[in-house]
Amino acid sequence: MTHTAAILGLMAVSFLLTVIWGEPMLRVLRHFRIGKRIRLEGPQRHFEKLGTPTMGGWIIVLPVALLALFFYATEIWGLTFLGREMLLPVVLMLAHALLGALDDWLGVRRNGQGLRARTKFVAQWALAGAAAWWLHAIYEAPPMYLPGIRLPVPLGWVYVPLSMLIIVGTSNAVNLTDGLDSLAGMVVSVAFAAYGGIALAQGDAALARFAFLVVGSVLGFLWFNAHPAQLFMGDTGSLALGATLGVVALMTGEWLVLPLIALIPLAETLSVMLQVAYFKATGGQRIFKMSPLHHHFELSGWSETQVVMRFWLVNLLSALIGVLIALA
Repeated sequence: MTHTAAILGLMAVSFLLTVIWGEPMLRVLRHFRIGKRIRLEGPQRHFEKLGTPTMGGWIIVLPVALLALFFYATEIWGLTFLGREMLLPVVLMLAHALLGALDDWLGVRRNGQGLRARTKFVAQWALAGAAAWWLHAIYEAPPMYLPGIRLPVPLGWVYVPLSMLIIVGTSNAVNLTDGLDSLAGMVVSVAFAAYGGIALAQGDAALARFAFLVVGSVLGFLWFNAHPAQLFMGDTGSLALGATLGVVALMTGEWLVLPLIALIPLAETLSVMLQVAYFKATGGQRIFKMSPLHHHFELSGWSETQVVMRFWLVNLLSALIGVLIALA
């Protein structure tokens, strides 16, 4: 079996398993009334989403974890699908999913008040620290490749805190992007496919298979998250996917192109940072009508579908550029 056939097969299995698992998950979430809370200052049309089941990230995380563990060191037709190195992204994804699920659950039970921001942030840094140590000491990930140059650039002790920053930053960036139907899923699927392609070009078939395993599951989630969404991923999915994307980027060594491959999450994050800084500096004035950035365009008159499709197209083009630069 060729690598391409294996990747397509894994994507298809992951997609189908997610779609099949999604309907029972929806019934469970509705039974326990785990529904979305809406920001009062947001676009008025979002109030129709009130009560839509959240914590749907489990329908992505569980199929990926189960399939990854099933294929761990398994040989089919003489081909090893996933190796020991894939345990890191799987474990990190599950850990962030649990953290996000706790935040989602408390948010539902406390009328929108989830985990304290400081508590969640500390937990994210702790998980990122463990992952960075694993990358450096066990996986021996390449420290950094300059775009188009396959020679690793040594970073020394800087690698660990820098890796932690990338994992935490990517996790929160995807979390901020998750505000409109299908937006985070469409953007993240492109990013994982881009890094899957980079890994395949590097000869790291196991990492490529894992990345496309995630792509298949995210596409399965979009079956339920397409506008009007039946289900939201919540912090359960966004934190897990963001942190895993950061780790996959670090495992390829091509993380300098991450801002291009995940351009929309980066723009969403910068919009929040600029809004907060400008608001404090000017005593209450704003740059954007509302942050994150997708809400600004909604309040400017774009429909939700227009925002999602245009943001996805921008990220798709940017990700293609990032892949071409990395493989130049």
